[in-house]
Amino acid sequence: MTKAELVKSLKDRAKLATNAQAEAAHDALIAVLGDALEKGEAVTLTGFGSFKVVDRAARTGRNPRTGKEIKIPASKAVKFTASKTLKDAIG
Repeated sequence: MTKAELVKSLKDRAKLATNAQAEAAHDALIAVLGDALEKGEAVTLTGFGSFKVVDRAARTGRNPRTGKEIKIPASKAVKFTASKTLKDAIG
């Protein structure tokens, strides 16, 4: 689903008057989620799932082209965990 399709579905489901209102709601939700994750806060959307920031340890990888070992630095990543409701809905 593209952003345009998502905005149209959001407009229809929330009974908003215009696509612009739906796009503003979409953009606001993304901004709020991003801000919370930047602060290291977990975000839970009941019935959908939760997002949290996790630390990835430094590790050794391999360049697939040359086979040479490379060091991959430690980093942070966002982890999504689906709720039981979502898991049951998708089978």
